[in-house]
Amino acid sequence: MECTVMQEEEEEEEEEENEETFHSPLQEIITKTKKHEETNGDEETIKLSLMRTIVENKLDPPPSSKDNIDDLALRRFLRARDLDVEKASSMFVRYLEWRRSFVPKGSVSESEITNEIAQNKMFVQGSDKQGRPIAVVFGSRHFACKGGCVDEFRRFLVFALDKLCHRMPEGQEKFTIIGDLKGYGYCNSDLRGNLAAITIQQEYYPERLGKLFVINAPYIFMTMWKIVCPFIDKNTRKKIVFVENKRLRETLLEDIDESQLPDIYGGKLQLVPVQNG
Repeated sequence: MECTVMQEEEEEEEEEENEETFHSPLQEIITKTKKHEETNGDEETIKLSLMRTIVENKLDPPPSSKDNIDDLALRRFLRARDLDVEKASSMFVRYLEWRRSFVPKGSVSESEITNEIAQNKMFVQGSDKQGRPIAVVFGSRHFACKGGCVDEFRRFLVFALDKLCHRMPEGQEKFTIIGDLKGYGYCNSDLRGNLAAITIQQEYYPERLGKLFVINAPYIFMTMWKIVCPFIDKNTRKKIVFVENKRLRETLLEDIDESQLPDIYGGKLQLVPVQNG
C-alpha cells in the first residue's frame, strides 16, 4: 500500500513537471515578458515586443513587408486599447486582415472613387501649430449613400485618410480636420455613411485624429449628432470641438497659424482637392 501511494505521488510530481515544461513558444514569450515587465520600467516598449510576437503568430498568412508592422503602428493600436496587449493585438490583426481584403493593392486608386471625387467635398491644406496636416471637409457636398455606393464611400475615406497620413512629417502621427457644415441639410444626413466613417477611423486608423473642428453646424445636424455620438468612443469625443460662429477665426487661430489657415477662414492658403494633395 505504501509503495502504491509513493508511486502515485511520484507520478503526480512528474505530471506537474511536464505541465510546467510544456509551453508553446508564444506562451513562453508571454511568461518571460511578464516576468521582465515586473523588473523593468519601460512598460510600453515591453508590451510592444509582446504584441509584435502575438500578431506574427496569429496572422495567417504571416506578415509581409506590405503589412507595415512597425513600432509606430503597433503603438497606436496599443494606446487605443489602453496598453492592453491582448485587445490591441486582436485589433491590429483585424486591421491587417481588413486591409488585405479591402485594399489588396495597397492603396485606393482615383478610378475606384470617381463619384466621390466628383462631389469635391474634401481638401487638404497646411499644418497646424503641432505640425499635424489639415483637411477641410464640406458636409453639404456629401450626399447619402444608396445601394452599393457605401462601399465607394468607404474606399474614398481610406483614400483620403491615407493621403493625410502620407503628408505627415517625420515624428508626427496625427492630423487635424475642419468639418464645415454650412448649407448642410436633410439630403446630406447620411447615417450609414457616418457610421462607416466612425468605424473606419476608430478601428483602422486609431490614434490618428488630433482634433476635429466642427464649424457652421446647423440645428438639423444636431439631430444626426445625437444618433451617432454614442458610437464614438470617449477619447475621440474629447478631440471634437464645436466652434461658435462668432468665434470661428479666433478659435481656429489658436491651433493654426494664419499662414497655414485656408483663405476662406481668413488665412493665407488656397484649398487643394484631396486627390491633388
